[in-house]
Amino acid sequence: MEFPNGDHCLKLAPALAAGCTVLLKPSEVTLLPELMLGNILSAIKLPKGVVNILPGAAEVGAAMTCHPLIDKISFTGSNTVGEKVMSQAAKGIKDISLELGGKSAIVVCADADIDHACDLIIGGIFTNAGQICSATSRLLVHESIAQSLFDTLKVKTESLQIGDGFDTDTQMGPLVSEQQLNQVKKYFDLATAENLTCLTGGEVLNRQGYFAMPTIYTNVPVTSQLWTEEVFGPVLVSQTFTDHAEAIALANDSQFALAASIVSVDETAAVEMALQIQAGHIWINEQQIVLPESGWGGFKQSGIGRELGVDGLSAYQKSKHVLLSH
Repeated sequence: MEFPNGDHCLKLAPALAAGCTVLLKPSEVTLLPELMLGNILSAIKLPKGVVNILPGAAEVGAAMTCHPLIDKISFTGSNTVGEKVMSQAAKGIKDISLELGGKSAIVVCADADIDHACDLIIGGIFTNAGQICSATSRLLVHESIAQSLFDTLKVKTESLQIGDGFDTDTQMGPLVSEQQLNQVKKYFDLATAENLTCLTGGEVLNRQGYFAMPTIYTNVPVTSQLWTEEVFGPVLVSQTFTDHAEAIALANDSQFALAASIVSVDETAAVEMALQIQAGHIWINEQQIVLPESGWGGFKQSGIGRELGVDGLSAYQKSKHVLLSH
């Protein structure tokens, strides 16, 4: 078993429940949670060798992925690395699960409560500074309420407290590394080159740490790189729509299909939209709550397989058939 990156508890619990032993490789820039997890596993006297935490650079993950004694690989991370993992796993015909990128949409219908909608928009994109695979980074808003929503959204976004993640008053913390900050800055520069309309933000903060301003662009063309590519930062792009059919088409016009949100007073209509939107997990009038009994995963280039729920457990099991002669 190999877990080269992220979401370890989503993978670790079903793997252990299925009777597997685990090699866990954390990201080289987010080591502390996994090392603390190791302390916890030692404290509960989990037998040695059942869970093995192996910090290291990409070469460690590659060695694990190619090792002949590893039967199953479960990876969470970028599509670029996911393709490499898939290619390496193909040499030994290994079982594989991939939880990859997203460019998820949040659809705000004409009947939505604007204040509540703005809270859901902000929660969906600025939580963890946008560094979550399910971030709803594409906003689709009905044209009849667009101006009012953007006015409210701008005020709420600019009032967010940005700072140290250990400070209880902080509402949005820093990016994980200088490399990720430079990645976000690259998209700010692209937005300037594409002459996109910036409602707020669009800059890195001149302060110690890897801070980018929570940023919103309006009327973004669907051909823009900011519309089609996962930024993995606090950057929201938006478009308006005239009816539900157009909203569904815009939501589905993506190489990714991990998650989506819908905001509407009419829950029946919202459910009907959800049935037509291509995404593995959809929230209606709710923040991004993920229940352990519900399956987690996407379609298209958002990955292969599911985590959590019955599907998450079965990912670490295989059926066997024995026929006994009578």
